[in-house]
Parts: sequence; structure tokens; C-alpha cells
Amino acid sequence: MVVAHVSSSSLTLLLSIKQNFAITTSTNSHFSFFPSKSPPLFNSSLFLSKNAAIIRPRFQVFSQTPADLELATKVGQDRLLKVPASNIRNFSIIAHIDHGKSTLADKLLQMTGTVQKREMKDQFLDNMDLERERGITIKLQAARMRYLYENEPYCLNLIDTPGHVDFSYEVSRSLAACEGALLVVDASQGVEAQTLANVYLALENNLEIIPVLNKIDLPGAEPDRVIQEIEEVVGLDCSDAVLCSAKEGIGINEILTAIVNRIPPPLDTAECPLRALIFDSYYDPYRGVIVYFRVIDGTIKKGDRVYFMASQKDYYVDEIGVLSPNQMQVEELQAGEVGYLSASIRSVADARVGDTITHFGRRADNSLPGYEEATPMVFCGLFPVDADQFPDLRDALEKLQLNDAALKFEPETSSAMGFGFRCGFLGLLHMEIVQERLEREYNLSLITTAPSVVYRVNCVNGETVECSNPSLLPEPGQRRSIEEPIVKIEMLTPKDYIGSLMELAQDRRGDFKEIKFITENRASITYELPLAEMVGDFFDQLKSRSKGYASMEYTFVGYKESALIKLDILINGDHVDPLATIVHSDKAYTVGRALTQKLKELIPRQMFKVPIQACIGAKVIASESLSAIRKDVLAKCYGGDITRKKKLLKKQAEGKKRMKAIGKVDVPQEAFMAVLKLEKEVL
Repeated sequence: MVVAHVSSSSLTLLLSIKQNFAITTSTNSHFSFFPSKSPPLFNSSLFLSKNAAIIRPRFQVFSQTPADLELATKVGQDRLLKVPASNIRNFSIIAHIDHGKSTLADKLLQMTGTVQKREMKDQFLDNMDLERERGITIKLQAARMRYLYENEPYCLNLIDTPGHVDFSYEVSRSLAACEGALLVVDASQGVEAQTLANVYLALENNLEIIPVLNKIDLPGAEPDRVIQEIEEVVGLDCSDAVLCSAKEGIGINEILTAIVNRIPPPLDTAECPLRALIFDSYYDPYRGVIVYFRVIDGTIKKGDRVYFMASQKDYYVDEIGVLSPNQMQVEELQAGEVGYLSASIRSVADARVGDTITHFGRRADNSLPGYEEATPMVFCGLFPVDADQFPDLRDALEKLQLNDAALKFEPETSSAMGFGFRCGFLGLLHMEIVQERLEREYNLSLITTAPSVVYRVNCVNGETVECSNPSLLPEPGQRRSIEEPIVKIEMLTPKDYIGSLMELAQDRRGDFKEIKFITENRASITYELPLAEMVGDFFDQLKSRSKGYASMEYTFVGYKESALIKLDILINGDHVDPLATIVHSDKAYTVGRALTQKLKELIPRQMFKVPIQACIGAKVIASESLSAIRKDVLAKCYGGDITRKKKLLKKQAEGKKRMKAIGKVDVPQEAFMAVLKLEKEVL
């Protein structure tokens, strides 16, 4: 018997009933389908829509009876028991943002009995407050499940991955620890930019890809169109694509069956010397560094003396276990299994992501390839509001880098904000998340400078200097040209918004490459444009102009010479280095005018007149002046000759002039913060 749950408002059948089915309704909002010819259990070729009982013979519905749930719970409780390597399946879930990865992961955990119903909550694997608040996955998460297929137990190791382009490094790391991947595509949205990017990452790792169409219960779902789209755009064979609704629990058993049948098992190399790949880690204040790893060859046991091949450090394993999804201790892990270890590692540099773990006594001949270093795309300065917090900020960044391998940082000094760090990120969202994590998890108060990119300066003497901080730019006489990073951006959009998105790219100095129609109603637009133009509000504008329907994906292509200049801000004739920016010559006047006007509002008035200027070299392109605070020296004059008044005014003017020559203007912290915020808007 197959039972499909629907809401009470959907109890009216809108279509005539097929002759070979008898449909009965019950008072507890269930539909029960009884085929006249009894088919195998859990294999009905029907699908009941959520909002209208529409019979679609193409889809397969699977649901669990209470007896099945009880069996799954019993099997789930035995998930620590060993299975042969041929029964292990390592897979990850990849998809675009909001296509239902986390919901599907929740349902897989529930259906395999890994998480009890009373413990279940939405986004179960997303254990960070930030992830729950924003509704996005930021960190990869691993979970071990046990599944009974044809009365044989299988160990399924799931790694849930983020969907945003800024966290693609997390995706690439998780894929390296797997043999297969579930490609989840929204049946109403279709193929989007990050869908393609993640598929290419999976193909690079030679993974078996299983296409899964999610959200088929939505009224706007068009599975046939999306299947055609996947085949045309991605090039995957979708003849055996799995159709499901993670929210309603439809098609979950079929996904588990596909994982068992189609994803290859890991190689049985338990007799070889130990080699384990570290794919993630974090710092625990009580236990030190906790390492997540996948055993490629050999066996690791509690109490073993292990050796980290890159850092050349050795430790005794205090605790070893699996993630299911909480940490559960075991005695040993063999080739093909995924788990964690604790070895009282206090130095965060000793266990880096991508390192290879081997036995100290029986070392492997060569280490595993590891991961490519992440290349930061966006830079900004991070400074503590309280200068005493600088050591705390350094410790926090080191510990966070352990958990977020894409983060890069180096010390920096600013005349306005003191000691801090110049940090590199993969994108603006990554920058925002890192800042919030530092403030929340480590109780720091931070100031961030405007995001910038790395420029390449060709000097007159033939040297090439990389510069991410405008204040470090060589003098005009020493530089021959400045090159800026260029990215290739692909925008996937419905055809109605092609014009407005092309206009957006043209305004950002984009160089049009091609436009192609993926389907009749969706197009792919490719541009090359400067990364500096994209680190502002480009993504917000893209979503705004396309009413949220467009998506984008970008890749770094190289450097290109451009008409870039350094825009300096002078206050009372003194250069203010933290406010200097590198801008394109066409935008220099607009940015200069905005900065000088904002500073005029923010700097407190002095006893003398203060000029605020935006300059390119020695040329002033925008200027504002802050009028002096004047004492009314004529108040005591109640008549008399005009020469008396002129004498008093002349005396005051000489005093102001003398004061200006020796006076110093202090720019308050609030002014810096407000101008930095303005820079983020206008650049």
C-alpha cells in the first residue's frame, strides 16, 4: 500500500480516476491507492500533487509505513557496526542555492533512522546560528547513515555542501572525499549558474553524478522541461533521473536505492599503509584541534601514533569516531570510511586541511594530492575597535582559518585605525560571514574597510608589484601601468530581463562575449568585467533588475591593463592614507565629490577653516571647506569708527592663520566608519 499525505484543503479530486485504480479517502486526510493488479510493495507509478490531486503516471511515489519507520530506526541504531568496503558509499549533495539540499539531507537522515523523529528539526546539519538565520549552508557537514537494501546493510557517508559561489572551496573539498554526488535541481527553477559550476567540479573529480529533480510537488514544477534543460546544458543523461519532493518525503527511498546501485564503492585497501585525507577541522577549547578525515588506505585505531606528513608533527590518537551526525566514538576506521580524531593538538598549524595522516611507525611512501590553495578574490582590512583586542583578533583568525581554509590574512598597520589585518576572501558574502563569525564566536568588535582587489603595478624599472592596499601604491613617476583582475561572468536569466542585465554589465565596464538561449525562455549572457566593479553591489543589482530570477557564476581569467588612478583625500593639506582609493579615471570625479561631501558633514568644525580635497596626484578634482568657528570680536563695539572694527577683524584673521599653520585636524573614528560605508556604496 502506498499512502500519500495531503492537506485537508486538497481532498477534492480534480481529475477523473483511472479505471485500474480504486481511490478511498479517510477522515485523517490520507489518500490510499489500491491498484487492481497488485504491484510490488512501495512501487506505484503515481504522483499526487500537493495542491491538486493530479495523477502523473511518470512519477514514482514512495512512502514509509509505521513498520518501515520502526525498521529504519532499528537499522539506524546499528550504524556503528562494520560493513565490508564493497557496501560503503561516500557521496555529497550539490546544488544551486535554495534548491533543497539541506531539506533532502534532513529527509535522508530521517528515513534511514539516523536521527529520531523527536530530535528532528529543519536544517538539521546546519548547526551554526548564522546558517539558520540566513537559511543558507556555510559549512560542509558529514553524516554516517545505515541503510538496509535487499536485506543487506550499507554504510552511507553523506557530506552536505554549501550552494553559494563564495563557498565553492567547501564544495571542492567535500567532493575530493567522495565517489559520487547527488545533483539536486529545483523542478520549477531549472538549471542555474551554481548548478553548472558544481557539476564541473564533480566531473573534475571523476564522480558518478545522479540527477535528482526536487520540489515536484510545487504547482509550477515542470520536470520534463528541466530534464531537457539538464541534458542540453549540462550534458548528463537524465533517462534515470530521480524525481522527488524532499519536503513531502516523495521519492526518498528511490534516491537511497540509486545511491546503493549507481555510486561505486571505495577500493578495499585496508592492508596498505595508512593514508587519510583531512577535509575539514575545527578548534575545540577543551580538546584542541578536531580533524575530519576520509581514510583512503589502511586502518586507524584509537591509541595509534599518527604522523601529519605536511606539518611533520606526530601525535597519539586520544579519540576516534564517526559523525552520525553527532560525534560517536569507535575503536577503528578502515579504508573508505569517514570520521574524526582528537589527539590533543594545541597548535592550529599542525593539522591543516589537505594534509595526509599516516602511521608514525609505518609511514606511507607518498602523501595524497591534497587541495589546491584557494585564491582570494576580495580583500579588506579588519581592525579591532579596541586596540587591546589585537592579540585576540590574531588568535581568532588563526582558529577560524582552521575551520575555513579559504580565509587568508596578514598583519597591517593604519595611521587611523592602528594595528589590524588585511584579509582575503572568496567573495563579499564570505567576507560578511567571516566578520559576523569573528564578532559572535570570539566576542570581538571590528571595523572593516571597503572591499578591494589586488592590482598589479608595472614599474618603470621592469619590476611588477602586487598591491591590494592603495596606500602602498608606488609613486606616479615610478609606475608605467596598472593592471586589474578580470573575471568572466555568466548570468543565467529569463529572456524578459536580458536588456536590463546587459545594461548593468555595460555600466560596470563589461566587455560583451556571447549570449545563447539555453531553452526558449532562458538565456546565458557572458561578459568579462573588472573584479573591482563586481565586489560592490553588482549581485544585489542583478537580483533587483531580474526580480530575483537571474543567477550568476564567475571565474577569474587574468589581469588587464586599465586607466586606473589613485584618488587621495587631503584634510587641511595632509594626506589621509586610510581614505585613499584606486578608481577608474571615469569614476574619479563622482567618487571624489561623494567622499568630500560626506567628510564635510562628519568632521567637527575647528577654530580655523579646514579645506577637504580629493586629488589625483597634485590636481584637485573635488573640494569642500569646513568653515571656522568664529568668536564675535565685534560684540564689544557699540559704535565708533569703522577702522576700529577692521583692526579687530584683522587681528582675529592673523590669529586664525597662525592657528591653521600649527593646527592639526583629528578625524573621528565615526567619520572613518561612515566614509568606509560610503566607499562600499559608491565604488
